[in-house]
Amino acid sequence: MKLRIARHTDDLEKIKTFYIDVLGFELLGGFENHDNYDGIFIGKPDSDWHFEFTQSDTKANHFSDEDDITVLYPETISEYNNLINKIINSNISTITSANPYWNTNGKMILDPDGFRIIISDLKAK
Repeated sequence: MKLRIARHTDDLEKIKTFYIDVLGFELLGGFENHDNYDGIFIGKPDSDWHFEFTQSDTKANHFSDEDDITVLYPETISEYNNLINKIINSNISTITSANPYWNTNGKMILDPDGFRIIISDLKAK
């Protein structure tokens, strides 16, 4: 089974920059003007999952609660440290998680649309 996590945004370029330049994912593909939708696929090559972000004339209507998060587990301590340094150098603030577990076991940030992302070193070697 493959997984695609799809989400609408009002600023495709800002999302693209964040997920590629800050989080280190790659642009896997994209499309323009598919029934008035533009989109990009972002992830890691040869993985069974990716993010899809779309933009159209319809404004995004985002809603989530504080426990709706995406958790990223870098594979190595070096990868984790590099990612945290990119976040710091990009002037992205960490925030407190509603779940105390993540305050101990990760760093929470917001993507440009305000969605919560945890960077955790729990699985890093």
